[in-house]
Amino acid sequence: MIRSRKDYILTRWKVPLSDIDIGEEEIRAVTGVLRSRWLSMGPVTAEFESQFAQYVGVKHAFAVANCTAALHLASVAVGLRPGDRAICPSLTFVATANAIRYTGAVPILADITSENDLNISPEEIERKIDSSTKAISVVHYGGYPCAMESILSIAKRHDLYIIEDAAHALGAATYVRLDSGDGKKTVLRQCGALGDVGCFSFFANKNMVTGEGGMLTTNRDDVAEKIRILRSHGMTTLTWDREQGHSFSYDVVGLGYNYRFDEMRAAIGLIQLKKLEFNNQRRAVATSVYKKKLAEIDEIHIPFGEVQSRPAYHLFPIILDVNIGRNAFMEFMQENGIQTSIHYPAIHTFSAYRDVCDSGNDLTVTKDIAKRIVTLPLYPNLEEHHIDYIVRTIKRYFTETAARS
Repeated sequence: MIRSRKDYILTRWKVPLSDIDIGEEEIRAVTGVLRSRWLSMGPVTAEFESQFAQYVGVKHAFAVANCTAALHLASVAVGLRPGDRAICPSLTFVATANAIRYTGAVPILADITSENDLNISPEEIERKIDSSTKAISVVHYGGYPCAMESILSIAKRHDLYIIEDAAHALGAATYVRLDSGDGKKTVLRQCGALGDVGCFSFFANKNMVTGEGGMLTTNRDDVAEKIRILRSHGMTTLTWDREQGHSFSYDVVGLGYNYRFDEMRAAIGLIQLKKLEFNNQRRAVATSVYKKKLAEIDEIHIPFGEVQSRPAYHLFPIILDVNIGRNAFMEFMQENGIQTSIHYPAIHTFSAYRDVCDSGNDLTVTKDIAKRIVTLPLYPNLEEHHIDYIVRTIKRYFTETAARS
């Protein structure tokens, strides 16, 4: 008999790393799609794309199989090819750099800003630019927006594309000063609407979920047309177009991919999108409680202490002091039923990247932080009593460690 995820979590963990808000509304939506008997990408997907574009504040949105597919399509759509270079952080999930490599371009890894700001450093981006650089792939780490005003300025000066890896940042926004015709105007702009193309994830641990799935967003008509064609085999019309009698055949106008979405996930996505603001607010409250209760523990540092943006609060990372053994800490948390993780093992440490990216004496901050970072549980239904238990457990670890030494 298959146990429910809830039963599994309660058996395995007192406090899991993440949990999802899925209920009867999503189940009814999927059932409705199954009863419609149209399961591949069709009218429900189109509605999901329309509502998503409206939410992010862009002209175009394209649902795809996953965020890695989104990042790949974004890289192709902005014209990355062999001989090009694209700058991205090392402190991110490997898909950020893999997507660049899929095109034959080379990812150039840049350092993060500081122990307090785990996002890519604008100064380090500028230092890495050369004549072969074509794009910057920024990652809004943990749902905290990058310093986009500075990065947009760098991209404009050097004529570079910006790909936003917004896998963590659905609902996040930041203030930028933009040309308004009569000078500069400060506006609050959503992540995914700041660069040339944004990429989102709906994986099962994200702020909104469809199981697998992703979305591309853009205000550029030229980029949108490339994505539309690339997403489905380079075909000029889709099955749903032909079902509606809009066309009887199609042409293939380029080397495309099968990165399509489906109606079941779109149905879930429509419901999840309605819940997003409320659930992001719950994440914000949990983050605030964490910060207050952990402030007295000297052995850890909490990044993103002062933010001028509107985060999505996807992750709650802490940074251990240099003399704290991370494995022992995480094992103690596990023994007490608290699931933790590492976001992320830095890309430059992976075997597959050692010959691609020579970090040398570079990436100083990343190398330091990547050894000491730990992610604590964070999700909408995380209650204060859960956080109290986590904080008590952390304090007990340091107390017992001090007693043993």
